[in-house]
Amino acid sequence: MKTMKKIALSALAFGVFIATQQAVTADVISLRGGQGLTSESTDFTRKDPLSVSGGIERTWKLQPPSIPHKINNDRITLSENTCLNCHSAETYKEEKAPKIGDSHFIDADGTVHEQMNMRRQFCYQCHVQQMDVNPLVDNVFVGDK
Repeated sequence: MKTMKKIALSALAFGVFIATQQAVTADVISLRGGQGLTSESTDFTRKDPLSVSGGIERTWKLQPPSIPHKINNDRITLSENTCLNCHSAETYKEEKAPKIGDSHFIDADGTVHEQMNMRRQFCYQCHVQQMDVNPLVDNVFVGDK
């Protein structure tokens, strides 16, 4: 008899939990709007990248710099990195561009090399292009300013 009561109470608690979850999620609006997950998606409106002269201010001390220009024609592969055309130690002064960070010349063992560490070859892993868009949700983040 005690086992039956436990099962009945567990079923009741589970039912209350499910009902509560449905009530809570009933007002949630997806970023897709009213479009169902299985329906055909509509083409999104392409946004323009920001072009910011002088760069984009960082919001915390060790933040990788954001990319303040178009990168549509840049290529990064194992054998090519067009970012280095402007940002390498050899070309940055002539191009009036920031030099890649000193940390990009240090390997995993802490050894400093003359050439950029190949683990740093894929710039877009850390450095992101900024787009001229309105935020999807309110953002109250405040950095280390």
